[in-house]
Amino acid sequence: MTQRLFETDEALMTAVASDDEAAIAELYDRFGGLVYRLAYQMMPTRSEAEDAVQDIFVRLWRTAGRYDTTRAALSTWVVLIARRYLVDRLRRARARVKARAAVEEQWLPAAQESEPGSRVVTEERYESLMKKIEQLPELQRTVVTRAYLGGQTLRQIGIELDKPLGTIKSTLSRALVRLRERVGEESVT
Repeated sequence: MTQRLFETDEALMTAVASDDEAAIAELYDRFGGLVYRLAYQMMPTRSEAEDAVQDIFVRLWRTAGRYDTTRAALSTWVVLIARRYLVDRLRRARARVKARAAVEEQWLPAAQESEPGSRVVTEERYESLMKKIEQLPELQRTVVTRAYLGGQTLRQIGIELDKPLGTIKSTLSRALVRLRERVGEESVT
């Protein structure tokens, strides 16, 4: 075990918050294995676990100034940050898969696999839908893209765009109506 440079967890985290490289290295030395084990258990692949560990340590470094020794031991705090990050990452990944499936299901009627060229037809429909999304007004395009293809919640989109949740909901609704109309116009012609 390596010698600790910082006497207390509070001193360590204060130094990490001040961008002290030795403190950051000690934080990683102390908790790198623990965080990796958590990530490896939760992430689908080893490379995703490794990426997650990097992201978690960046988050620990950025939030080091908020660590409070009276609320939790440092190991507990590290595990909480890691678990929250990993759960959020899994939720976002799951939401992206569901969103893509929802878009394909809603806008791209299922082609029979036995039909020749069905995959080509599906890809053409998807490209056509993406072109229609590109023609939407900027806010509508951004909300549709982030919600259905980016897997973000409407609340997350509102926060990032600095818009009220109600505005984001109505924008998405208007965008979907506009897309349905355009898809309907295309099928009539």
